[in-house]
Amino acid sequence: MFARIAAALLFALPSSALAGSVVATVTIRAQEIVRPEAVRLDPMQIEGAHDSLDDVVGYEARVTIYPGRPVLRGALGEPALIDRNQIVELTYARAGLRIVAEGRALGRGAVGERIRVMNMTSRTTLFGTVLPDGTVTVTSE
Repeated sequence: MFARIAAALLFALPSSALAGSVVATVTIRAQEIVRPEAVRLDPMQIEGAHDSLDDVVGYEARVTIYPGRPVLRGALGEPALIDRNQIVELTYARAGLRIVAEGRALGRGAVGERIRVMNMTSRTTLFGTVLPDGTVTVTSE
């Protein structure tokens, strides 16, 4: 009978009460990809923390996360495809004209992020968007 009452109370709770929070089990350094064994689901719900392991595994830590600490939503992002000082291909295309140049990344960036780059020939600093193939497309604004 007690089990039946406990089950009824459990189902009466809102679904958010059943959720937990993702907590680090080891130190996850900034710019490190989160591995499955580096996190666990804690039953306590913490405001602002991820509530699913699928939401964190495979993503890159933006800041260092210490063991026992919750993995907060702003602490992770897509893995960077381009590192700072990396030589990249810059492309500019407009109205049938396509210019390709060599550039140096002045910051790290994942696919779809805007980063600063420097044209190696003219030494001009530009902004561009990281593409999935590792090139940076530059737009005139």
